[in-house]
Amino acid sequence: MPHAATLKLLQDYYAAFNAGDTAAMLELVTDDIAHDVNQGERRQGKALFAAFNDHMTRCYKEELSDIVIFASADGTRAAAEFIVSGTYLVTDEGLPPAEGQTYRLPAGTFFDIREGRIARITTYYNLQEWIAQVGA
Repeated sequence: MPHAATLKLLQDYYAAFNAGDTAAMLELVTDDIAHDVNQGERRQGKALFAAFNDHMTRCYKEELSDIVIFASADGTRAAAEFIVSGTYLVTDEGLPPAEGQTYRLPAGTFFDIREGRIARITTYYNLQEWIAQVGA
């Protein structure tokens, strides 16, 4: 996949994220998507990715800004750095109680691209900073 096409794929992915359009996000990933969440285990497959997105939509309202996307020359690997601004809506298991707290923190994601779709998503952010911001 050419470099420019990978950049466009990820721009579309983040536009769908910011629109809250998880169905559009699902269209951009492979059926066997490998999803590595921060502080969690790998989730394999589109069904688990969809379940994760449903969970996140229930517990958090987030918007990403200052997005910078990088891609390898051959378009098979990519990364993005951005700022997450959010509101903690519903208590997430094992985390502090949700009371509508807001937060803002930097994050990054690494991607593998295969046949025009996202085949791996690995996201990192500072969980301890998030916990401090929501008042634990």
